[in-house]
Amino acid sequence: MNDDATYAWLATEEGRRTVEDQLGRDPLQVALDRRVPHAAAVATQVKYLARAAAKLPAWHAARCVLPPRAFEQASSEACALRRRIGGGRLLDLTCGLGVDAAMLAGRFDRVVALERDPVLAGIVRANMRRMGIGNVEVVCAPAEEYLARTEERFDWIYADPDRRDAAGRRHVRLEACSPDLTALGPLVRRCSERLCVKNSPLFDAEELFARFGPCEAEAVSLDGECKELVAYVDGREARLTVAVLGAGSYSVPRDGAENRPTERPFEPERYGWLVVPDAALRKMRLACRALRGVADMWSNEGYGFAWEPPRGVLGRVLEIDRIEPYDPKRLRRELKGRGVELLRRDFPLRGEELAARLGVRAGDEARLAFTKIGSRLWTIRLKPLLL
Repeated sequence: MNDDATYAWLATEEGRRTVEDQLGRDPLQVALDRRVPHAAAVATQVKYLARAAAKLPAWHAARCVLPPRAFEQASSEACALRRRIGGGRLLDLTCGLGVDAAMLAGRFDRVVALERDPVLAGIVRANMRRMGIGNVEVVCAPAEEYLARTEERFDWIYADPDRRDAAGRRHVRLEACSPDLTALGPLVRRCSERLCVKNSPLFDAEELFARFGPCEAEAVSLDGECKELVAYVDGREARLTVAVLGAGSYSVPRDGAENRPTERPFEPERYGWLVVPDAALRKMRLACRALRGVADMWSNEGYGFAWEPPRGVLGRVLEIDRIEPYDPKRLRRELKGRGVELLRRDFPLRGEELAARLGVRAGDEARLAFTKIGSRLWTIRLKPLLL
């Protein structure tokens, strides 16, 4: 059975029941079980449905069909729900697994989602039915072709360009992604005045302003990792926004005001609390600005140091035991062979190099943070976390 026929079978009720019966088993055992029809395909679905429980809970609950490559490239459900757009009609230029289209279907009357791969388009249609979503029309067509022929106007156009080429290489530049939004600009503007673009977290926010003019650039993070950089192009003022899912957000005009590091000398005895700014704050180079008045920072890439317990900050807050000059020989004598959590910001050694120099392994017997402020290296001894 070829891939097309396999996915068509998985989308049937028989395929759904077969996968359901195997959930909870080791995928390798499923793949080797001769009693299971299409065992390899079913094993793959068991594997990816287990991963979907955290990344795509609605897809997991509906027992959707999950092609591996489409799953890997898809937005998480939590990130897709963050998209701050809505209206009558949405055109999704890059449907893929359909996560963004499905999450945005509740905010638009009608969603047209384009997918050039006919097999994946069929899977998305079947998945939408399983989830009970009825206002998403999946059109099997390339974005370039559809935009050239359509006469319809949309409230928003959404795009998450494919950043992998035919050889599987990853790209960041918009011109190297598919579709190339820089080339499609006139066609996009003919169909809508509003554009929302999801970009790689490696993309630079300033490049968004260079490409799209005044817009809102939003870095979205989840569980301490910056997941994506989203551009909202709809005539709004140029802004920098940080969204830490589950914790809050921070937004300022793109004017660079007060985004300066602390100017006073570093006095380690003043501080009782260490702030590890969220990855999205660092991505947007806004840590100094966001923490001003709450903690002292000598770099947007470094740590914040607070004199009292900070509240409502976007990042981790850790209690300091003491701060001392970095002395690797002394630390090695004290810690060699122990399990230690090592944190580092603005420090000249990589994590594995630092662990080797101190003779420690990963563990929770002690927690140390390391940084450089001015010309000096510092060790920050942290108190144990309270359970």
